Amino acid sequence: MYIVFLGAPGAGKGTQAANVARELGLTAIATGDLFRQAVERGDELGLKVKNYIEKGALVPDEITAQVVLERMSSPDCRGGVIFDGFPRNLKQAEVLDEALKRQNKNIDWVVYIKVPEQELVKRLSERLVCRDCQTPYGKESIRIGEKCKKCGGELYQRPDDNTETVKERLKVYFNKTAPLIEYYKKSGKLLEVDGEGGVDRVTRRITGALREREYITK
Repeated sequence: MYIVFLGAPGAGKGTQAANVARELGLTAIATGDLFRQAVERGDELGLKVKNYIEKGALVPDEITAQVVLERMSSPDCRGGVIFDGFPRNLKQAEVLDEALKRQNKNIDWVVYIKVPEQELVKRLSERLVCRDCQTPYGKESIRIGEKCKKCGGELYQRPDDNTETVKERLKVYFNKTAPLIEYYKKSGKLLEVDGEGGVDRVTRRITGALREREYITK
């Protein structure tokens, strides 16, 4: 099974991608993690990625696709993949579709975790992020001075997680992602899931929707 997770910043798609991957026995691929790993390896591809990141620029579609497709060739991806953070636009979606087609595969479902903009602004402006592994935490879920529960790293608030900047980031996201949502909706693969509520509750909604669709199609 090959599944794409879509969701605005703050929708929790990274957390949900990891949870659902465990539930369904799939491998979650997050582009942010892949970029960090490529830079750490220091190979030719990693140096290209590092060059863009250090300039504060977006990694080009071609390089992003190359990093993702290289990861997909690993043995642990043979049983299926959840894509988190890729594709981000129509061009990347077409590259992914073409790559899978060459392997006689295709995207089965696209999960769009839908959260009202007001809630997204609240979540982002109140969250803390681990400096080392980038795991996000809501301020209400941790104590002052507490370290990352995943790796022990320092937690901090990102400079761009203030209310006004968050609103602008969300505006850019929705403008860029609207065509992508329509693209998958036309293919009949888009599943809209309510992203409000507790993490476990949202995970159950997603796995329930996916299992129901898979049962029906089989």
